[in-house]
Amino acid sequence: MTYKKPFILHYLANPFNISFCLQVTTFIYDIILSGIMDQVIKQALEEDIGDGDLTTSQTIPPDKMITAEIIAKEKGIICGLDLAQDVFLSFDKGIKFKKLAEDGDSVDSSQVVAEIKGVARSILTCERTALNFMQRLSGISTLTHEFVEKVRDTDVKILDTRKTTPGLRELEKYAVRTGGGANHRMNLAEMIMIKDNHIKAAGSINKALENVRKGTKVEVEIKNLNQIAEALDDKVDIILLDNMTLEDINKAVKLIRKRKLIEVSGNVNLKTVLQTAETGVDFISVGALTHSSKSLDISLNVL
Repeated sequence: MTYKKPFILHYLANPFNISFCLQVTTFIYDIILSGIMDQVIKQALEEDIGDGDLTTSQTIPPDKMITAEIIAKEKGIICGLDLAQDVFLSFDKGIKFKKLAEDGDSVDSSQVVAEIKGVARSILTCERTALNFMQRLSGISTLTHEFVEKVRDTDVKILDTRKTTPGLRELEKYAVRTGGGANHRMNLAEMIMIKDNHIKAAGSINKALENVRKGTKVEVEIKNLNQIAEALDDKVDIILLDNMTLEDINKAVKLIRKRKLIEVSGNVNLKTVLQTAETGVDFISVGALTHSSKSLDISLNVL
């Protein structure tokens, strides 16, 4: 299962590459092996169907054919059409699924985004699972797009976090990219990110950095201006300003003087994100993109 979508290359893959976070590359992004997502779909269908769809099996003739439409009931950025198609086809390969929009498209209320033809029992049985995926991912894409639009006239990149639904991280981070955002690390193995609890456990930033191997990307989280001197260590690539006031962010940017990349996290919302971006930081990470986004209202109607 693959999802074609232009997206900004993962900024932590090589943060000092001349094209980091600026070059947009279009290619087929395979959501970490199709087998993983196939398993997600399989589990989702099993969860919803259980021992069988009692209502559909006892009310709809087995040979009944129908046409149905998937409709966006509010404005937003659509996401998950390919996934929805895979839900239906994994259950019944005879279903015909026609996309009338593409992931990343801006859709209006009442816009038809897909047409489905096939056996009524199959379509009705898979309806909720397909819609659940689409609603969740479209909600993430829509909120991400709102943040990205707020800072479109700056050089700041909007990032997600690891605050994702267990088992659905690849999908939810795909939705962030679809909305125009960029992905922070996918997992703990991608880079070193020294947060406040690591610093407390180690004793200090310097002690936490003692055994860090050169060549590994390193980000250090700081909570106050007094920690900047330690965070400017040669081993550090990125400094994360966590839950700082706008005044302190401005001071931190001046103290760091472009010697490190700067990320801001915490206390950022749609009302404050532009002011934060205008301080001169490089990245703003927003946990709410995946942990607090509102699902987009999407329905399936039989014609």
